[in-house]
Amino acid sequence: MTPDTQSTEITAVCHVRAPLLLEPVDRQVETLRACESEGAVDDLLLRSWPKEVTLTDDTPYQEALESVERFDGWADRQGVSIRPPFRERTATNQISGETTDVLIMPMLCLELYADDELVGVFPHTDENADETYTTDEAIAALRTGELPTPLGGEPEETAAADSGTDGCPDCGASLIDGQGLFACPECGWLGTVTETGQLVAREEASRTTEHETAAAKSQ
Repeated sequence: MTPDTQSTEITAVCHVRAPLLLEPVDRQVETLRACESEGAVDDLLLRSWPKEVTLTDDTPYQEALESVERFDGWADRQGVSIRPPFRERTATNQISGETTDVLIMPMLCLELYADDELVGVFPHTDENADETYTTDEAIAALRTGELPTPLGGEPEETAAADSGTDGCPDCGASLIDGQGLFACPECGWLGTVTETGQLVAREEASRTTEHETAAAKSQ
């Protein structure tokens, strides 16, 4: 569900390669600034990062790597991918011949927060649909007063909540929907939902199915 932009504080964090604040990146940044001045975005934070980051423990860009790790986590929950635009390659030192793994950073990346919740990272790709949601599209949506809705499916936890089911019958915790089979991460309860919306434990559902099958065979 898309948060109500009228009652939710929207924060946009724009990561951009420095010092490449040139067209078309500069145009996107200026549009984001206009979104902030017009109230479409409550807060705009600009962050710079390098063209590439060495994937070592002593990298001076640890904060950038932590950001990418946060983006990856969001993408996994949404069922989308941020690779590309982020991509890894091996760099070779022309003098020593040593090789190092580096992460190539995009010219611009936008992350959006509704209150304190990360709700979007742009650009990202829905690999199943072979479709990419660009930063241009996300910024254009913000300019119209809408919060961009990411590609892909909703997080599993959200899908379970929106299905109309209650919490776990055993412990009350939120259930995770795994393609119609609901699971409780707290106590391990497993079950399904009947046509009337009632939660039924998997064991009970199996017994019901076996009973119905046996009854059908006896007729």
